[in-house]
Amino acid sequence: MKLYDTSKIKNFCLLGHGNAGKTSLAEAMLYTSGNIDRMGRTTEGNTVMDFDTEEIKRKFSISTAMAACEWNGVKFNILDTPGYFDFVGEVQEAVRVADAAIIVLSGKSGLTVGAEKAWNYCEERGIPRIFFINKVDDERVNYQNVLQQLKDKYGKKVAPFQLPMREGEKITGFINVVEKEARKFEGDRTVTAPMHEGMEEELGALRDMINEAVAETSEELMEKYFAGEEFTLPEMYEALRHGVAEGDIVPVLCGSAYYKLGISSLMNAIHAYFPAPNSKDEFVMGTKKDGNQSRLKIDVSDPLSALVFKTVADPYVGKLSYFKVYSGVMTPDTTVYNMNKDINEKIGKIYVVQGKKQIEVERLNAGDIGAVAKLTKTSTGETLSGLNHPLQLEGIEFVKPNMSLAVVPKAKGDEEKIAQGLTKLMEEDKTFVLENNKETRQQVLKGLGDQHIDVIISKLKNKFGVEISFEKPKVPYREAIRKTVKVEGKHKKQSGGHGQYGHVWIEFAPSETEGLTFEEKVFGGSVPKGYFPAVEKGLQESMQHGILAGYPMVGLKATLVDGSYHDVDSSEMAFKIAANLAYKAGMEQAGPVLLEPIGHLQVYVPDAYTGDIIGDINKRRGQMLGMNPMEGNMTVIEGEVPMAEMHTYASDLRSMTQARGSFTFEFERYQDAPSNITEKVIAESKE
Repeated sequence: MKLYDTSKIKNFCLLGHGNAGKTSLAEAMLYTSGNIDRMGRTTEGNTVMDFDTEEIKRKFSISTAMAACEWNGVKFNILDTPGYFDFVGEVQEAVRVADAAIIVLSGKSGLTVGAEKAWNYCEERGIPRIFFINKVDDERVNYQNVLQQLKDKYGKKVAPFQLPMREGEKITGFINVVEKEARKFEGDRTVTAPMHEGMEEELGALRDMINEAVAETSEELMEKYFAGEEFTLPEMYEALRHGVAEGDIVPVLCGSAYYKLGISSLMNAIHAYFPAPNSKDEFVMGTKKDGNQSRLKIDVSDPLSALVFKTVADPYVGKLSYFKVYSGVMTPDTTVYNMNKDINEKIGKIYVVQGKKQIEVERLNAGDIGAVAKLTKTSTGETLSGLNHPLQLEGIEFVKPNMSLAVVPKAKGDEEKIAQGLTKLMEEDKTFVLENNKETRQQVLKGLGDQHIDVIISKLKNKFGVEISFEKPKVPYREAIRKTVKVEGKHKKQSGGHGQYGHVWIEFAPSETEGLTFEEKVFGGSVPKGYFPAVEKGLQESMQHGILAGYPMVGLKATLVDGSYHDVDSSEMAFKIAANLAYKAGMEQAGPVLLEPIGHLQVYVPDAYTGDIIGDINKRRGQMLGMNPMEGNMTVIEGEVPMAEMHTYASDLRSMTQARGSFTFEFERYQDAPSNITEKVIAESKE
């Protein structure tokens, strides 16, 4: 593949809800540009972008895939992202390096949650976008309804560039609203055609939308608009180019990816309106070793800086790291610096990626995207820079996983293989983690949802040959006491020769500190000082197991007040055992209680769902703390909820809010569990 100057590159991602047709659109663009000679189908598992065995099996995208094509002398780097919310980490990778986005809508479904989320990602990153209403070949599609949904949600920014023309129930072409020119679908091509009669009024309304959007771009054009003067075509195109680049204008185009209708018009719009990497941001900012900011031009003449935004375990090449060159030039057989880890990395061959294929290239200029194999230490989100100009670019902030399940090996002895396999998969996927909970003796996998977890299980089986199932994670309860008691612990054993003798009186009381607070108030040497550490150690060990359900005891003050010893038979071990006997007797008398972990919950939802969320928090034995309004008709709801009630919250919240809600949940403190919960936990511990 030939080398492209920075100004001749367009990096954009395809975003939207699952089943909107993003992968089909990528396929249609690759076909229309001549990059491929046959259109693949997701249903047949033969598209360029969905090449992973899991994607072929499931018939939807799981990973962000990439391919490049040329259109009118410009290189398009297309990043095709998954639409299902369990794979949002893949979307975050693509959005981080894209300079623009196409938000794909199904004409049948209209404005969906996935499209709304896509808009929000673009807003957060400040990148231009185009709406593409797909599947307009379907008779059930009402283009005007979808357009109205977009206008209602996003206001004057939305600018319809096309008006579909119908013959009967079928869309056979469209009118270019800016140029007021009709185009007809003829096979895969779009040709100029006469405008249908009676469309002037509909076209006039859309022209008004465009004119309104154009007028918003400058005071001069605003004055012209209010004076009732017509904009010239050069004025309109210049204003539209500027408005789209700034995110003030969002064009709406339409077509059918499956039937390749309107694809060339979309690609012309990308060519005309999407910015090159160096046209919107003149500089890229990085952090130097001394903590100061470094400013680099997005230009081949400046020092190298590149961000690794994705890692793939390729079965043939090995570890493959996708990167975007932000400044300078990436060349093979060079050494670069990774400031995140303070290491040098050797760059071997470099590639451009076409789905599952890697095509070797001699270099990649600033603004371009490629891949390198076998980086030993570098991970996703890390920066590669020149040895003489070390710096670190902004990384990728991944969503935190909130769904927890305990891993259960299907075959004994597979624990090591499971841990190794999951560790390898975590290199690819930064949105799940594996934690070894020493207290509950469970390996806990945290992911983003049922589909996410299901894919991890499947990959683990296919790539590493191990099978796992899951169970509900155990809740790390605690035990404490509520009364003060004074008890005796006496250990006396005689069996020929030396015997064993240890005798203590200990006062137990509740304490504000988390662990054991040990004191001694022994008078007259009834227990020699040399045995004090043994008594304390005996209590420390005993506290690992409470007497209600065997959970660790917390908040305990123990004061050694009296006891006795034997010159010959007393030992450290005897006093440890005596302390343990006193502990057991004391805990039974001191009003033992079960403590459950409580977490701080923050739920971010559209205003319409606040009632449902509050009701659900109450059902989970939660305590409301308050509500605060946010921008965009959103509310953050805060509360405290027992961790035992949050096991399925990730999927439950998704159901309650049609996936519009998100949440964070962090451990806050322990508090007394209600009697019914205590009884249940004690019964389970006995089983």
